[in-house]
Amino acid sequence: MTLAGVAGVLFDLDGTLVDTAPDLVQALNLALADAGFDSQPLATLRHAASHGSLALVRAALPHAEADMQHRVQTGLLAHYQRINGDHSSLFAGVPELLALLEQQQRPFGVITNKPARFTRPLLDKLALTPRLDCIISGDSTRFAKPHTAPMLLGAQQLGHAPGRLLYIGDAERDLVAAQNACMQGAIALWGYIGAGDDPLNWPAIARFARPQAVTTALSFKD
Repeated sequence: MTLAGVAGVLFDLDGTLVDTAPDLVQALNLALADAGFDSQPLATLRHAASHGSLALVRAALPHAEADMQHRVQTGLLAHYQRINGDHSSLFAGVPELLALLEQQQRPFGVITNKPARFTRPLLDKLALTPRLDCIISGDSTRFAKPHTAPMLLGAQQLGHAPGRLLYIGDAERDLVAAQNACMQGAIALWGYIGAGDDPLNWPAIARFARPQAVTTALSFKD
């Protein structure tokens, strides 16, 4: 398929642009060890990686008391601050997609619910910061996705009307946010989509199995 009229592209971060699960689960396991729990395999918790630190803890300790879950979450965030970016990498095919956007002179950026204190160091470590035309973190506006505030700020910084922008994400809130902001939404099926998710029912104009498929769709002239 082709993507008609796309003037720029915005990405979710965790599970869409960058595979951050190895760092997040490593930080979780360090926090679990601190609290006396066994570590958990990456494959078991990977699906929860784009839903925030508390979701990760709840996936690992579904039957723990809320106080214990929050204690482990605090430890996770402390460890993540130290190891953020150590084992994260762009998903296969993303470097080529970004190179195409630069070649086409289509601006691109990130809109994530991850707080700026984690977003900026991660993007710096991956050498993405100077390439991005906007970086909107979860605390860049008063509201996070699925609210429209971060989406509209991203559109403003890219310099295009929301309807001319493509937003790619791997969670339902990403696509709801895009729809609410009148952006074109596409699902990153390569991301952290769990067995309980139903992406066929998320509002989207496209669903892509791999980043290479986005590159192909954007390679055609509008």
